[in-house]
Amino acid sequence: MPIAFRKAERIQKLPRYLFAEIDRLKREVAARGVDLISLGIGDPDLPTPAPVIERLCAAARNPANHRYPDYEGLPAFRAAAAGWMRERYGVTLDPETEVVSLIGSKEGIANMAVAFVDPDDVVLVPDPGYPVYHIGAAFNGGVTYRLPLRQANGFLPDLDAIPTEVARRAKLLWLNYPNNPTGAVAPRAFLEEAIRFCERHGVILCHDAAYAEIYYGERPPSVLALPGGREVAIEFHSLSKTFNMTGWRIGFAAGHPELIAGLGKVKTNVDSGVFQAVQEAAIAALTGDPGFVEGLRQTYRERRDALVAGLAAVGLPCAPPAGTFYVWVPVPPGLTATELARRCIEEAGVVVTPGNGFGEAGEGYIRLTLCSPVARLCEAVERLRALRL
Repeated sequence: MPIAFRKAERIQKLPRYLFAEIDRLKREVAARGVDLISLGIGDPDLPTPAPVIERLCAAARNPANHRYPDYEGLPAFRAAAAGWMRERYGVTLDPETEVVSLIGSKEGIANMAVAFVDPDDVVLVPDPGYPVYHIGAAFNGGVTYRLPLRQANGFLPDLDAIPTEVARRAKLLWLNYPNNPTGAVAPRAFLEEAIRFCERHGVILCHDAAYAEIYYGERPPSVLALPGGREVAIEFHSLSKTFNMTGWRIGFAAGHPELIAGLGKVKTNVDSGVFQAVQEAAIAALTGDPGFVEGLRQTYRERRDALVAGLAAVGLPCAPPAGTFYVWVPVPPGLTATELARRCIEEAGVVVTPGNGFGEAGEGYIRLTLCSPVARLCEAVERLRALRL
């Protein structure tokens, strides 16, 4: 008789992963021969810098890099990451105890719960927010308490509204600025307030800074550069968005030595580190010409301005994002986020992401990315005009 394979409860309780559902709908529409314009997933369309690619090619030929890498990262990579933090934020880190390499920041975000969350611990999660904050907690028996991000509050969570009993049980507080999906940038005063909250309640501040270098005003601060931040926080950085390296799967976490050690202990038990040739290439990125990133910001700024102006002209007005390459667009009255996203894909051939896929508080919005050339963004706007929103 066939065996009835039963998935673990933690898997059965998960909703369909947001982007997997979008991919299914895309395949259906593409099968009809539609030329899809994909503004749904944040995957940069621009190439990785040439010096990084050249460094990878040279490093891949070195037999020393064909063996198991260091679990927590090459000393040279961690030193480069520490140097990058010092240059940008004035934060001096010990590469050996305050930096750990990651197989992309997503891996580190998920493994923070493995390292620090026990059953029934509370994890404070922004809503809308990156789904992995919740998934990491759920996989490890944690209880997610969602913090709504409202436009009226600048898409910042109201920490004062967290009940005392919830704060007492909380183990982690996740923040993410510049913010995915809203595009908001947190002011220094809010981050300092978050540090004080964590000090009062004994909570670990986890700052997902994957979009740290994609901003359109002043450089957003690192929580590690703020008073008290080094005592309560760990910050996650990714090379994916900063250097167009999403497929390379490399990032790093920096922060309090005990937090780095906990995350590192998980990694030594569940993975074998990042391919050393990729780490060498990442060193080239982190120590390379900072003008590359400035040029990247300018490209996204031009795309942002073109898309925001075009959307306003077709009945989808929105505020320009202060950071990231996402545009957070209010849904017109009479539609849900999912209904509008479906119409965009099926009727206009434009892939967008429904905001409720990032949490219930994301209802009423769709998210578009800037990961397409200006001409393609303008074409998408013209297609959306036909929806008569």
